[in-house]
Amino acid sequence: MDIERAGIGDFEKVRGFYHRLIDDMADSAFHPGWKKGIYPSDDLIRSSLEEGSLFVMRSSGDIIAAMVVNHECNEGYAGVSWSSEASGDEVAVIHALGVMPRFSGRGLAREMARYAISLAKDSGARSVRLDVLKGNLPAEKAYLGVGFRRVGELRMFYEDTGWTDFSFFEYLL
Repeated sequence: MDIERAGIGDFEKVRGFYHRLIDDMADSAFHPGWKKGIYPSDDLIRSSLEEGSLFVMRSSGDIIAAMVVNHECNEGYAGVSWSSEASGDEVAVIHALGVMPRFSGRGLAREMARYAISLAKDSGARSVRLDVLKGNLPAEKAYLGVGFRRVGELRMFYEDTGWTDFSFFEYLL
């Protein structure tokens, strides 16, 4: 399965993917904490499509995995002791990486993370960073499995989760 940059015309499909993912993971022990309409918001999806920073993996035409890769991060990232001094365009940040549960266990999250690393290298970034709800063991395992390092934990605010503990990961390029 190939990963591709989603186009502006994919808005409804991407939005539908995230809504199904949220529904399918609602009772999961390792749900991402996302809420429909809040995260990923329609504005995030739309702007990411317009900027060309939203990537999808499809199976038989259906989106089975998606993520955003850009240079934006929560202000809480300033409180993390990152391994590199990189900032701004020197840092790629992975957001909203999700895989439909029926496809879990096949290494798709790792494949998406590897793709983000490749994008970051191609853009001249010095590191790739991300946050995960603390205790989301499948996500943590996927990132560690492709070479990310856990660099800390911090309580941070997002609209969908409120003040919550997150684990932070970094991949140095």
